[in-house]
Amino acid sequence: MSREIIDFKATKCKHCYKCVRYCDVKAIQVKDEQAQIMPDKCILCGHCLKVCPQSAKTLNSDLIKVKGYIKAGERVVVSIAPSYMGLLKFKTIGQVRSAIMRLGFEDVRETSEGAAFVTEEYARLLKEQQMENIITTCCPSVNDLIEIYYPQLIPYMAPVVSPMIAHGKLLKEELGKDVKVVFLGPCIAKMKEASDPRHEGVIDAVLNFNDLNQWLTEEEIVIEDCEDAPFVRFDPKVNRLYPVTNGVVNSVLATEEKKDGYRKFYVHGTANCIDLCKSMSRGEIKGCFIEMNMCAGGCIKGPTVDDEFISRFKIKLDMEESIAKEPAESRQMEPVWEKVSFAKKFEDHSPKEPQPTEEEIRAILRMTNKTRPEDELNCGACGYPTCRDKAIAVFQHKAEVSMCIPFMHEKAESMANLVMETSPNIVLIVNQDMKIMEYSDVGERYFGKTRAEALEMYLYEFIDPSDFQWVFETHQNIHGKRVNYPEYHLSTLQNIVYIEKENAVLATFIDITKEEEQAREDYEKNLETIDLAQKVIHKQMMVAQEIAGLLGETTAETKTTLTKLCKSLLDDSTPDNGFTGGEEDASRPGVHLGSAGKAEAAESQNPEQHTGYVSLGKAPARPQGGYVHFTPGNGPRGGR
Repeated sequence: MSREIIDFKATKCKHCYKCVRYCDVKAIQVKDEQAQIMPDKCILCGHCLKVCPQSAKTLNSDLIKVKGYIKAGERVVVSIAPSYMGLLKFKTIGQVRSAIMRLGFEDVRETSEGAAFVTEEYARLLKEQQMENIITTCCPSVNDLIEIYYPQLIPYMAPVVSPMIAHGKLLKEELGKDVKVVFLGPCIAKMKEASDPRHEGVIDAVLNFNDLNQWLTEEEIVIEDCEDAPFVRFDPKVNRLYPVTNGVVNSVLATEEKKDGYRKFYVHGTANCIDLCKSMSRGEIKGCFIEMNMCAGGCIKGPTVDDEFISRFKIKLDMEESIAKEPAESRQMEPVWEKVSFAKKFEDHSPKEPQPTEEEIRAILRMTNKTRPEDELNCGACGYPTCRDKAIAVFQHKAEVSMCIPFMHEKAESMANLVMETSPNIVLIVNQDMKIMEYSDVGERYFGKTRAEALEMYLYEFIDPSDFQWVFETHQNIHGKRVNYPEYHLSTLQNIVYIEKENAVLATFIDITKEEEQAREDYEKNLETIDLAQKVIHKQMMVAQEIAGLLGETTAETKTTLTKLCKSLLDDSTPDNGFTGGEEDASRPGVHLGSAGKAEAAESQNPEQHTGYVSLGKAPARPQGGYVHFTPGNGPRGGR
């Protein structure tokens, strides 16, 4: 199937829709912004391979399989398409055969041998004159085009296999069913044809000339250095012209014995083939034998021919000059007719797709703002010829609404304008010359420049561009930088970012003027509060010092007064008798002092050395020498 033949690399696909535009049968669907081949609709013309700018599509190859056959010791024979005569470099055609056989093949045969039998079948159909029109069926891509998209033309298709299938059958009959037949040519549609169940097992693998050149290079084989080993079977002669335009018609004309009444012409190129099919569907073509080739110029410029310097015109001229215009000798072909059938039955493979109603089409068109006929641009950028065709494809899940380029451009532009018009922040985009490329409307409020005026100016005409230039030079971004513009009474928080793809700088300015003013006010308030606190602390310290001074004075006065009081109390309490123990005070007869008593007497005489203890009959701590003790009725007496 075609999905196995052409691979898409999703990572490379950039949804440019170029492959959709160039696919004449629209066999490519876009899903999740990725192009995908629809195998049941693909005719394998190979256009998508050639036009993809990202090389997102690659062709699968049977090269590993063929090498495996040879390594396993299988008998492998090559059927080489006649286009080799214009696409390979050689001195003699025998060198081509010799070079290929060096790779390990048992033999190399020309597909033109099979073409000779196909030509005979076409001549028979012309002679019988049973068909209103006869379309050649050599090109598998043309066959797919009719079977899938124009099944009403199947009755006009010649019920004959292609030269590749004819040759495969001949080789299997001649060499045995166990031989592996490998077709070598420039066509990728042959890979699908080889796997067709209608002739399964006839062709075992398909290689293109790129595969051959790669293999020869790996083995260091140069065709022009090889010996001449001519093809040993019968000469197909004029049938070697099949790959050039009008080659089939010339082969038939050389083979026919008399005129048959059919008008003969050729058509090549996908668009031309489709136009012819449409014309035939309308019944405009009658009594014609038509050679159809999907590739422009025929097989000599197949989809795998990637050398841009190969001129199909030169190849055509060279081949027509070098190839004999005589038919193949029928006597060499007669023994095969009874053993091999070259008939083929073609079938209707048209997909049954749902069709939208007119209202459903209009609803899809409205999704892209197409509400009036004049809104339908029919630009073809999405890959479809008209907006209605694209709407139908969307309904059939082959396309996406977002594929409408004008709509997406308008949407993106409107979104960009919306941002520039409504953003509360200043948005600037400048190029490397500091020319303003974008400028949000809010900038007028801050800088006094309208958007229209700013787009005609350079950044340095109204603000300092130093940071922008630094970002351009270093490709390093600036985030969250505070920048003040006193002349505009503006404080900003800036983010300046380098945009590599556009080689531009994007900047956003957030207005923080109010926040800055509020911060200054808060700071000043904090300073005032701190100053007040310092004053209070100072005042409290002064008060504390004054209180401390007063307390000191009153404490001293209190001490003096209490000392005097103690002395006075002692004087008033001196007894006349009854004192026992201790020492008598000489100055005060009748007062007997212990150790504590002596101290108290000393303190009363020297109040400045007072220890702070005042004895009122009982000392606050146990005295070392004794204490004064008063007993009721007896008066004071000493005791230990």
